Amino acid sequence: MKTNKINVIVVIGAGSIGLAIARRVSAGKLILLADLKKEHAAMAAKTLSEAGFEVSTAIVNISSRLSIQDLVKTATAIGNITGLIHAAGVSPSQAPPATILKVDLYGTAVILEEFGQVIEQGGAGVVIASQSGHRLPALTPEQDKALATTPAEELLSLPMLQPHQIKDSLQAYQLSKRGNSLRVKAEAVRWGKRGARINTISPGIIITPLAKDELAGPRGDGYRRMIEISAVGRAGTPDEIGNVGALLMGRDGAFITGSDFLMDGGVTSAYWYGELAPKTE
Repeated sequence: MKTNKINVIVVIGAGSIGLAIARRVSAGKLILLADLKKEHAAMAAKTLSEAGFEVSTAIVNISSRLSIQDLVKTATAIGNITGLIHAAGVSPSQAPPATILKVDLYGTAVILEEFGQVIEQGGAGVVIASQSGHRLPALTPEQDKALATTPAEELLSLPMLQPHQIKDSLQAYQLSKRGNSLRVKAEAVRWGKRGARINTISPGIIITPLAKDELAGPRGDGYRRMIEISAVGRAGTPDEIGNVGALLMGRDGAFITGSDFLMDGGVTSAYWYGELAPKTE
């Protein structure tokens, strides 16, 4: 007799934002929590378990396709993958340009390719991008299409991503996050053929350990300025991102796919049209 397999929510990255979404969408399901560091996954799993969730952990290096494929095998061995929350990555203060492109851009492309082959009908995914992707000037249509559709194994060979074209870690991060939202827009077509949905959220300054690294780093003054000038006048919280993530992954978001949701308290608006706008002669 055929038995019903458990529904699995795969969470990549044991950080505050991914966990905030997971807590809202994982009741009655199993959370497979994957992180590069075993101790981070174990600590987050303990917190979730004590809150009543069923949790398993795994190690994953998202810059490696083999590692991502191993995670897919682990997840499918447990049950049906009905949700994906991808919230792993590195920030401009944490890594050089090449690492940022490998992890944040290439890694996300591979995750979307691999999980797009196994996501269940009716399933949904959320990728955490960044407001930084909206801070980048417009690319050409050809560059947009290249970031969106180039096979992952060829992605880092694009002329626009070569070392002489990338001036610093911030630009690499902006390109990666713009690439994430473009990639999701294209992947929504393929995921849709399986009856599944995929979207991105582009958070602004959310108080997490990663944000604290940035606030304490060389760009800290700029970050504080962004918070002060923004329309909301404060940083955000993981729970606020979690609320939108739950909408996108749930029944109420069933008509939303291939979309990017900018949640930055108005920082990007201030950057393009307000007091943060670059001065022109």
